[in-house]
Amino acid sequence: MASIFTKIIRGEIPCYKVAEDEQFFAFLDIRPLAKGHTLVIPKAEIDYIFELEDDLLGDMIKFSKKLGLAIEKVVPCKRMGMTVLGLEVPHAHIHLVPINSVYDIDFKKPPVDMDQDEFIELAAKISAAFE
Repeated sequence: MASIFTKIIRGEIPCYKVAEDEQFFAFLDIRPLAKGHTLVIPKAEIDYIFELEDDLLGDMIKFSKKLGLAIEKVVPCKRMGMTVLGLEVPHAHIHLVPINSVYDIDFKKPPVDMDQDEFIELAAKISAAFE
């Protein structure tokens, strides 16, 4: 059975896409820890990030770096936080979160409140900065 992320890649579930290439897909988290919180996923449905082939994992980190730098151009922050949890969805993924302190990546915090227009505008700005 396809993961929710595979369904997002296929367009079966809507998302706020910010970037894509042959191997990876990135979209805004709909329960963001901060404005700009983005998920990076491989298009290949692989559950655990450490199951990725070395070259694919390296390329995923490079894609995430490029995207993180694009997010920083759009969302003011001190750094781009990057975390891998891997328990929420059975599909490897990286969280990119704009941060200003070490406490900004806390998944117990309530999500930042954003309306659909804010998501659409932010996704477009990040996408433009990525290209």
